[in-house]
Amino acid sequence: MATSILSSALSIHKEGTSNASLKDTGFLGISLSNHLKSDFFPPVLKSKRTLNHRKLSVSTVRAQTIATTPTITRAPTQGRKTLRTGSVVITGASSGLGLATAKALAETGKWHVIMACRDYLKTERAAKSAGIAKENYTIMHLDLSSLDSVKQFVDNFGRSGRPLDALVCNAAVYQPTAKEPSFTADGFELSVGTNHLGHFLLSRLLLDDLKQSDYPSKRLIIVGSITGNTNTLAGNVPPKANLGDLRGFSGGLNGLNSSAMIDGGNFDGAKAYKDSKVCNMLTMQEFHRRYHKDTGITFASLYPGCIATTGLFREHIPLFRLLFPPFQKYITKGFVSEEESGKRLAQVVSDPSLTKSGVYWSWNKDSASFENQLSQEASDVEKARKMWDISEKLVGLA
Repeated sequence: MATSILSSALSIHKEGTSNASLKDTGFLGISLSNHLKSDFFPPVLKSKRTLNHRKLSVSTVRAQTIATTPTITRAPTQGRKTLRTGSVVITGASSGLGLATAKALAETGKWHVIMACRDYLKTERAAKSAGIAKENYTIMHLDLSSLDSVKQFVDNFGRSGRPLDALVCNAAVYQPTAKEPSFTADGFELSVGTNHLGHFLLSRLLLDDLKQSDYPSKRLIIVGSITGNTNTLAGNVPPKANLGDLRGFSGGLNGLNSSAMIDGGNFDGAKAYKDSKVCNMLTMQEFHRRYHKDTGITFASLYPGCIATTGLFREHIPLFRLLFPPFQKYITKGFVSEEESGKRLAQVVSDPSLTKSGVYWSWNKDSASFENQLSQEASDVEKARKMWDISEKLVGLA
């Protein structure tokens, strides 16, 4: 029984987030081809956003934004110009990879972190427990399973007058043992609705803020997954990610007039998560193709390794949670601590050597970053375009 459970482990662990979920196994997180080869706030007016998102119908959502009073380093009026403090939004920053990344960036003294989360008190306790200095972070309410909440967050952020220099789409929902689908406030299957559609709308509405940033290296990072990448051993453990012809996606993923699954098949909680991560990686590449050349923004994805001890495994069966960490530490050797994974994601956000756009980053056993290869489906240009167009319709941008 333990063997079968550990085998299933290869299909479930994700590399980061906060909203409830699972994280991908770091088991052989290298493509098969590589494996075979070897081993605040006074209100400040901001310029108009080009996306016209304010024209979207926004129902009244009570803002739960509570902020500290961060200090932004401004360039002196005379003398040598100094680089101001960068401003980064991280979704799902109340635990796991998101919290570890917030801590890693805040501790450099070069970044102010906007922790975009559903639960203010949980996030405040987490930031305090992690030892993040009060002046280095702001907490803002964001529920990615509600399109209205996403719009409210964007409006609140705009009113803050703070620049946006980097956006990290990290939060995710994973329901590996669910027998029936759950749905977002807008009627989408929960995993895809939160992990993909929520982040898709957020990224689109904040794109103009990134364009306006005067920071030397503006970046939009979307956390990917080894389990959605079928050119890896872990990605080939059933149920495998497969978007099919997107018929369920086109139908709205509502389980009524269409399937709750992207490919139109029967519901499977583990597969829904994997499919959502394929969408994340396709989205990153489509952003790169559409906007990098004209904006200079770096668009990238990553798999930071297997964070086997993350709280995101809380929805899995107890025996799995007990056996999975030692399995990853001593059998697969793919174990990565939350602290190390946070440093890796922080590296993708801020390292001057990782400015290449359209890249899916991974790390080898020596913790050195490299450009990993995506599967055929996760790099399908036509499927990415079609998924983008459908996503625009579902979130009200088309």
